[in-house]
Amino acid sequence: MIADDPPIPTTSTEFKMPSLGADMRFGTVVAWLVKPGDVVKRGDIVAEVETEKGVFEVEIGVEGTVDEITVTKGSKVPVGTTLARLRGKGAAAGILATAPPGAIEVSAPAVAVPVSTAPSPAPPAAPHAVRASPLARKVAEAEGIDLASVVGTGPGGAITKADVERAAPSGGIERPPPVAIPAAVPSPPSDTASAMRHAVAAAVARSKREIPHYYLAADVDLATAIGWLAARNASRPITDRILPAALLLRSVALALRAYPLLNGFWIDDAYQASASIHLGVAISLRDGGLLVPAIHDADRLGVEDLMRALTDLVRRTRSGGLRSSEMVDATVTVSNLGDQGATSVFGIIYPPQVALVGFGRVYDRPWADRGMLGVRPVVTVSLAADHRATDGHYGGRFLADVSARLQTPESL
Repeated sequence: MIADDPPIPTTSTEFKMPSLGADMRFGTVVAWLVKPGDVVKRGDIVAEVETEKGVFEVEIGVEGTVDEITVTKGSKVPVGTTLARLRGKGAAAGILATAPPGAIEVSAPAVAVPVSTAPSPAPPAAPHAVRASPLARKVAEAEGIDLASVVGTGPGGAITKADVERAAPSGGIERPPPVAIPAAVPSPPSDTASAMRHAVAAAVARSKREIPHYYLAADVDLATAIGWLAARNASRPITDRILPAALLLRSVALALRAYPLLNGFWIDDAYQASASIHLGVAISLRDGGLLVPAIHDADRLGVEDLMRALTDLVRRTRSGGLRSSEMVDATVTVSNLGDQGATSVFGIIYPPQVALVGFGRVYDRPWADRGMLGVRPVVTVSLAADHRATDGHYGGRFLADVSARLQTPESL
């Protein structure tokens, strides 16, 4: 008689309140889109969460079956609070994809901590099963802290050195007092616009306090680009025309391939490069406030696809429907205030990013070209960059690259 195969052990995974920005501390679950027993896969939208900046669709970063909903609709809880538990078959079920050694994975919006429910002790997790910076791992090892118990606030929920220090036992590394959960939560401003302004203020204050900015700017002749767009749009309906903004985004995305030190994050006193180029686009809201959702893999999109992506992003930002990954995945920010009449933009970097590219208004001005003086459409492109990651020489070459691409639109 042949014995039956032993049962396949299951693992339990906690799905936690994600951090949808460096300034987010709390979130309110306004809707659950799954229930116990539902099977989910990585990237599925499972809940809607409200922050000071609005309501966002939250994607899950693991696969499995929803076992338990632990936070009810309408509850306001701190970042890192367990919202639901999932179960899956096999030792690797529910565990996030392993990041390469020394890297930080920024593609998944949620933090998932694997917890074994097998009757016998499970083997230790792989060294990089939990996303954390190398310095965070070093500090955790020195303090005897299990990284699986630490809530990450870095890109995509990655654990930083500061997160480990906050988790250190009393008497170890100095850390601020823990946040009370959740009844004593201070009430944010009741007005939505005021609450958003409060959140933006916290982020920009941190940026100016921590990041040594440097600024550069260059004027770019757009005569060739405007003519190229006019020819492309001649046979298109008005609703399907390509705007100059698509060319501007395309030029930045392609230039970042050549200048990757501007496309990533400064975490734990070190630069962490991003393998993807996700352009965060600063979008103003009709009732006031600002959001910076990301266009994913912008360098892989042609001008027409970028135009469609931008149109869709603006629509969903102002009407609702943004995904959590669009709020946390941006690797660099682009701000275009030309429609507001500003001729130049010198922005504030959104931490932990290391750069912001600004575009002003396209306007006619005197321009000398090969000894001839004429009137040309010109735009000022600016760069705000983190001096810890790059210097003015590197930033100047990046702006020259953007300028060259805009003056040869056929290459875009």
